[in-house]
Amino acid sequence: MVNNHQTPNKVMKKIIVFALIALLATPSFAQYEYSRQRSRYNHNDTERYYGLRLGLNIASLSSDVADMDMDSRAGLAFGAVYGFQLANSAPVWLEVGAFYSEKGGESKYNNVKTRLTYFEVPLVCKYSFDVADDFYIQPFLGGYLAAGFAGKTKNYTERESQSSYNIVNRLDGGLRIGCGLEYQMVYAEAGFDFGLANISKDDFQSVRNRSFFLNVGVNF
Repeated sequence: MVNNHQTPNKVMKKIIVFALIALLATPSFAQYEYSRQRSRYNHNDTERYYGLRLGLNIASLSSDVADMDMDSRAGLAFGAVYGFQLANSAPVWLEVGAFYSEKGGESKYNNVKTRLTYFEVPLVCKYSFDVADDFYIQPFLGGYLAAGFAGKTKNYTERESQSSYNIVNRLDGGLRIGCGLEYQMVYAEAGFDFGLANISKDDFQSVRNRSFFLNVGVNF
């Protein structure tokens, strides 16, 4: 009997790898004395930072057609970001990134699993609230553009497999919203990607990406 959804073992393996890397990286970076006060106003020079991110996507596909309306699946994401202060008089930041990101979904309706792997470029604007010494809350709003470069769609009932991009377009884009927490060099965030682009190749149906994400990392 073929399992029609991602097995708990596979999901747990991804979560465990994600957690172990985060736990191993955090103590060493936390010992670094972090002297920049990025949420405070800087009237002399524009502040900037570089960051590394590792994360988990809980992605799904939203469609008006039952065959393509898919429940969530777990996928990995990792990449790097660059941010800079937009104005010396306010703690407002613009951040751009480059990510490897796994999305897609799985359908219990027809026993189909779709994996979509993207090169993703998010662009967000952040406002940094200084809560305590070296601790900041950073809500953000922006968008993302993505280009698909790998992915398989597997029909377990019919035992068939094909490239996902025979069904959907490679280009995607949408709205990104969320909130980050920063303490010294350590950073964590949670957010949601709302796909605005209709990625369906069929003119008579719509398919859009949806993804809740969790990222952890460090800023330099």
